Amino acid sequence: MPVCGVPNVGVIISQKHCKIIVPYTGAVHTLWPDAKRLDAGAVLDHNVANTLLLRHIGYTVPSPISLYYDFPHPADEPPFKTQISSALMLSENNRAYDLSDMGTGKTRTTLWAWDFLNKTKMCKKMLVVCPISTMHVTWAKEVFTILPGRKTSVLYGSKKQRLEALAKDVDIYLVNHDGLKVIAKELAERTDIDVLVLDELAVYRNNSQRSKQMRKFAQRFNIVWGLTGAPMPNSPVDAWGLAKIVSPALAPKYQKQAKDLLMTQLSQYKWVPKKDAVDNAFKMLQPSIRHALDDVTELPEMIIRPATEVPLSKQQAEVYGKIKRELVAMVHDKTITAHNAGVGLNKLIQVASGWVYSKAPEFVKLDAEPRITALLDMVESCSRKVIVFVPFRHAIEGISEIFKSREVDHCVIHGDVGADDRALLINAFQTTDQYKVLLAHPGCVHHGLTLTAADTIIWYSPVLSLDVYTQACARIRRAGQKHRQQIFRFQSTPVEARCYHLLQSKETLQDKLLDMLENATEANITHNIGH
Repeated sequence: MPVCGVPNVGVIISQKHCKIIVPYTGAVHTLWPDAKRLDAGAVLDHNVANTLLLRHIGYTVPSPISLYYDFPHPADEPPFKTQISSALMLSENNRAYDLSDMGTGKTRTTLWAWDFLNKTKMCKKMLVVCPISTMHVTWAKEVFTILPGRKTSVLYGSKKQRLEALAKDVDIYLVNHDGLKVIAKELAERTDIDVLVLDELAVYRNNSQRSKQMRKFAQRFNIVWGLTGAPMPNSPVDAWGLAKIVSPALAPKYQKQAKDLLMTQLSQYKWVPKKDAVDNAFKMLQPSIRHALDDVTELPEMIIRPATEVPLSKQQAEVYGKIKRELVAMVHDKTITAHNAGVGLNKLIQVASGWVYSKAPEFVKLDAEPRITALLDMVESCSRKVIVFVPFRHAIEGISEIFKSREVDHCVIHGDVGADDRALLINAFQTTDQYKVLLAHPGCVHHGLTLTAADTIIWYSPVLSLDVYTQACARIRRAGQKHRQQIFRFQSTPVEARCYHLLQSKETLQDKLLDMLENATEANITHNIGH
């Protein structure tokens, strides 16, 4: 018979039926006049609502989820201690934030908390609003992995397709941030969906129309949980936009009031945070929990994440198919060689990146919105510095322009950046607060450099050299590194998946070019096409 830790405060008398006995007092009689009484005290249902009431009147009571939930998981992937503590916090708070680092397992944490509350009749169905890149490969996949029997529906595509998906009787609905507005009215009418999860909550940090719409949309939900590892990517004022959605009672009514509270104006255009700005900003984001990646002791020091699958745009898929058909003809005619196999594979990888080399003009820009959006989301989610490796010069320059438009503090290194300038940029990235992102060609920084200011590497596209890949990944794993490191890889096609597989198994791609090309021309594009 477990005891909650303090004598005569609360004893669990039935774990099977979730019952707790507490000393009988006037407060207990007032709150639970019909409670069954024993000599030892009053017998109560040990649920979340009663737990919070008992704590409010001074009792020490354990969290129900810690005693009555088994945290379903694959045999070789038990929950982290940090995940359990986060799930406990979410399960006890209808409006709350998980501000843990990317990679700490916020998705599973949230699913466990919802699953427990749903099974105990504390909530109904759940809507998850998340980036496109995580709808299938993160949320839907994790539901399938840890919650057998639970069903999901991905609300994506045209309005008709989204409504058809919404009409399905499932437990969890998934929709992307920008796609929500397409069916917001229909979702607002679904009162059987009473839990709202906002993954990458920081996309609502500003006062945009999308953020204003979300404030209104979130009001009707009984439970609203916000997830982000970077709640204030630009300034403490970012917290105001998040709080207006999840915990509006804790936020000033207007953004200007929040700015005056948190910032000091030095000139017409320059504002700086006040000394206590971060502390006051976090007061708006309560209740919350935050775990750094370093807190997850169950993880290895270097974590190579499963490839992040992002869809091709319609234009990319069409160009990819055209090039693939040309390569198929070469394979059938037996005119393929190791040289043109390498050129062909590079061309397919370029298509997936969004920038394709050409004779005239020098390169062609394709619509790569799904991949660019995934990159921006991931960079924003990182709490420390990031290295983004891109093996194509024009893609680097194109991404840099996008970073500039989104005010992502970054520096660029490729073959045309001179040695002196390169040294200055690397020194600033490594030893100062300047530059959150190093956007680089892997061939230019893959030997000798120490880049331990970053703890995350994102491969925007794969490189075809095992040596370059291995050495580039090692830039953040060197003496002086104080944090766990993560490596992420983007893929949209079978070619990219095969490249990463060979690189991870330390096989030399150059020896496999012909086989890879033949496989690539035979394989279909199985990934979703972005809309």
